[in-house]
Amino acid sequence: MAGLLREKTRKPGLPPPAAVVERVVALTLTEPPGEATHWTGREMAVATGVSLRSVQRIWVAHGLQPHRVRRFKLSQDPAFATKRRDVVGLYLDPPAHSLVLSVDEKSQVQALDRTQPGQPIKKGRAGTMTHDYIRPGTTTLSAALNVLDGTFIGQCMARHHHEVFIRFLNRIEEVVPAGKLVHAILNNYAAHKHPKVRAWLARHPRWVLHFTPTSCSWANAVETFFATLIRRRL
Repeated sequence: MAGLLREKTRKPGLPPPAAVVERVVALTLTEPPGEATHWTGREMAVATGVSLRSVQRIWVAHGLQPHRVRRFKLSQDPAFATKRRDVVGLYLDPPAHSLVLSVDEKSQVQALDRTQPGQPIKKGRAGTMTHDYIRPGTTTLSAALNVLDGTFIGQCMARHHHEVFIRFLNRIEEVVPAGKLVHAILNNYAAHKHPKVRAWLARHPRWVLHFTPTSCSWANAVETFFATLIRRRL
């Protein structure tokens, strides 16, 4: 009985030969068969004739993570360096007697309502919510973030075009104290460069617009506020 209950020790398995390791690494760097987006451990194990755990060890040893993809976007703006220096300079060394505002619009903003009330979190149980929801509608949030103190001016609009943008500029003009220059950081959206917007700027000479490089919305500080709003509130 003691011999039956005691598990016999086994010799550790041998690692895959170098040729198999090289084949696993080479296949991982190629496109997977069929319509799959990436190699999985089980698919690789079947293709190479080794165990799933061996595939996982090989991937860890070679720093391979086929399930992860890092997205990127290189700006093709010929004036990238000049615009970047201009925007970053406003953040690090703002002009005296002026206000630096990061301005942008967040379109298709919606707060989803659940079809049934959920239960709050309690000890030993997570909070609950229904999997389905009700769409009460969308709005466009226009926001101007003061990069010096973190305050912002916000206004919800039904549309997203140059006339709405001019109304929001008028709202900022009412709030900003007189005698201060206004440096506004914007992206390259067409509504920000509309002829009527330029005419409005001509009537308000204290305004100076600074445009971020093309495909560089991350350079606009108000995008951080939008991201926090989506993650923490909406």
